[in-house]
Amino acid sequence: MYNYIELLKPRLSATVIFSCVAGYLLATPMIDVNLLLKLLIGGVSLVGASNVLNQVYEVNIDALMDRTKNRPLPTKRIPIQSAFIFSLILAFIGVCCLAMINFRCAFFGALSALVYVIGYTPLKTHTPLSGLIGAFPGAMPFMLGWVAVTNKFGLETGILFAIQFLWQFPHFWSIAWVRYEDYQKGGIQLLPSGRKDHKTAFQIVFYTFWLLPVSLSPLLLNYFSIQSKLDLSLVGAIIVFMSGSMFLFQAFQLLKTKQIVDAKKLMICSLVYLPLIQIVYIIDKYI
Repeated sequence: MYNYIELLKPRLSATVIFSCVAGYLLATPMIDVNLLLKLLIGGVSLVGASNVLNQVYEVNIDALMDRTKNRPLPTKRIPIQSAFIFSLILAFIGVCCLAMINFRCAFFGALSALVYVIGYTPLKTHTPLSGLIGAFPGAMPFMLGWVAVTNKFGLETGILFAIQFLWQFPHFWSIAWVRYEDYQKGGIQLLPSGRKDHKTAFQIVFYTFWLLPVSLSPLLLNYFSIQSKLDLSLVGAIIVFMSGSMFLFQAFQLLKTKQIVDAKKLMICSLVYLPLIQIVYIIDKYI
């Protein structure tokens, strides 16, 4: 059983589900336990299915890299056929649970899984553009929680999508920078220039910079009297701005030094930044 749980990549799945629940809490006028359970089960199942199919496809690549060579499939603790069937069962459960919420929720959830599996996964060994393609399914969870409640795709969902979309570039490129040599063993191309150089670091700064105005957009919308269900108080905006500024500062540090130690610091900043601003948004709504 543990091997199958490991296939789900619990830590990655937890961060995705946290974003999904954050979007739900921002949208809902009151907690609907039944809907929330469907969202959680559906989200965990679809994310799990995507992770398992990713490992089925990359089993030979995973066997080459230090970070992944001890996973259940490269070590043959689980047969590939069994993992594939497991992923299909999870995908079916996930789509069914989300469909019981609403069609849009199921559609975006299924689309996210499909793009991740048939777009991002096979392209990782062919082009750095895989990061751009992978950013689309990666940006869905925050938005998906909102759609589960409202059954609408509008300004608010666009903002939530944009935040997580932009965040992924400094996050995953900092990881790719730290693990560059290991990824080279598997032929994985994630850094935009293909190397740990100025061009890659500049693009990291570029996307991190744009996180600042986008994450502050709920406050700006209120200031310009644009109707939105997303709200951000002045105190919340200050926290979001300071968090984004620290994130951007660390991105500039990497641009300046090109050192792995600063890539690690940026990676840690990214792991703190996204859940922090999501929590700030939620607190602002309920307090």
